[in-house]
Amino acid sequence: MSKKDQFFDHIQAGYTTKGDFITMGAAMLEGETITNAHVKIPLKTLNRHGLIAGATGTGKSKTLQVLSENLSDKGVPVLLMDIKGDLSGIAQPGEEKTFITDRHQKIGLDYETKKFPVELLTLSEENGARLRATVSEFGPVLLSRILDLTDVQSGILSVLFKYCDDHHMPLLDLKDLKKILQFSTNEGKEELEQEYGRISSSSTGAILRKIVEIEHQGGDLFFGERSFEPEDLLRTDENGRGYINIIRLTDIQDRPKMFSTFMLCLLAEIYATFPEQGDSDKPKLVIFIEEAHLIFNEASKALHNQIEAIVKLIRSKGVGIFFVTQNPTDVPDAVLSQLGLKVQHALRAFTAKDRKAIKLSAENYPISDYYKTDEVLTKLGIGEALISVLNEKGIPTPLAATMLRAPMSRMDILEPSEIDSLVQQSKLVKKYNETIDRESAYEILNQKIERAETAEAKEKAQQEREAASKSTSTRKTGTQRRQTTTRRRTTQNPITKVLSSPTVIRSILGILGKMIK
Repeated sequence: MSKKDQFFDHIQAGYTTKGDFITMGAAMLEGETITNAHVKIPLKTLNRHGLIAGATGTGKSKTLQVLSENLSDKGVPVLLMDIKGDLSGIAQPGEEKTFITDRHQKIGLDYETKKFPVELLTLSEENGARLRATVSEFGPVLLSRILDLTDVQSGILSVLFKYCDDHHMPLLDLKDLKKILQFSTNEGKEELEQEYGRISSSSTGAILRKIVEIEHQGGDLFFGERSFEPEDLLRTDENGRGYINIIRLTDIQDRPKMFSTFMLCLLAEIYATFPEQGDSDKPKLVIFIEEAHLIFNEASKALHNQIEAIVKLIRSKGVGIFFVTQNPTDVPDAVLSQLGLKVQHALRAFTAKDRKAIKLSAENYPISDYYKTDEVLTKLGIGEALISVLNEKGIPTPLAATMLRAPMSRMDILEPSEIDSLVQQSKLVKKYNETIDRESAYEILNQKIERAETAEAKEKAQQEREAASKSTSTRKTGTQRRQTTTRRRTTQNPITKVLSSPTVIRSILGILGKMIK
């Protein structure tokens, strides 16, 4: 038996499945595509998470597109992060070209073009259904980790959440959170100290600065109502195909804090609301996080731990998570160890550091008798990748350098008019793009402060009136005393008045004069 035949049998045996599957392409040996040596991913293992990695321009986005299309065809909804803006074309059929049909002939698959049901979502003011969440839904623990607060600051945030709960003040958006922080060290300082203990103004100031950082990255658009319901990601169309939900993030890539905040919130909400599913024939939802390094580079240690915990636990909800990035080393080891499916496109070695990174990446894959993994990684062409998945028993399949199939939908962006048409037909846009600003902590606290200021002003006015009245009374009493004294001075005794008259005085002086003579 020739080496090629042995390799064909090796791949066929390693990628045989009993249940439904997705065909990614055909295995290659020494640069030659082995027709019908199909590399398959069992549908039931796609909740074991995965990694799609490779240098810029090697075909990661097209691999993501192929996986999304095939999942949709199998009735599995998908959530995509579209940071570069090149995934919206999934909503329109592709174009049959000679190089694509030649590729599929080598693989041993027929090629067809088709479009898929797509829903456009947005965190900002891009066209699409708005994604929002309230501050209360985050809760003090998750919010503290996102803001990277100290233990003392986290404790203060928990106290303020408790105060708002106790006094029925909803925390909906960032202005609510900023208002309660300001209230806690100003008008409400005494009240909060009596109920919960002293709150340091320096700590609340530090928390406010962290909130302003999130606000400047677009958090004021994300936090608020109406909150997005994760169940809306699970829709299928009239033909039973899963919706491909595309979050347009072209204006978010330079705001990594906002991106990581949203992702962690979404994963936490999905984990909290989805029922346990366990092992099933196919996943309930598959999430692709493009440019995953944006999450991990900006995340604190606490946030890393939170992501790791969610990745470990969320698969029991029937949810698979795929991280898409340039190098496997962009993903922390604790998360990387949880990823069952790995699609590795070419890596480029321009420096000694690059060569070390390639050797490290090669160690993430099963040892193969047919490949020197570190060498193959630098020789893969565009649309080719090393693939290893888990079979239905949870065992890694043989490593296969794979000629990947082409996407069935458009490999380009949608025109603005096509985006407008898609948005106008969307049921989610009608549901979520209405702005709601109901009474919350900001308004309630403002009213409370206004009432307190009004009461204080009334009390001050009353005190001023009393003081003025007292002063008037004092002045009146003094005047009366002076008038009485004057009257006493002007009202003389009658005898004194007679004796002091000029006539009497002249008479007395005349008598005295005669006596002297």
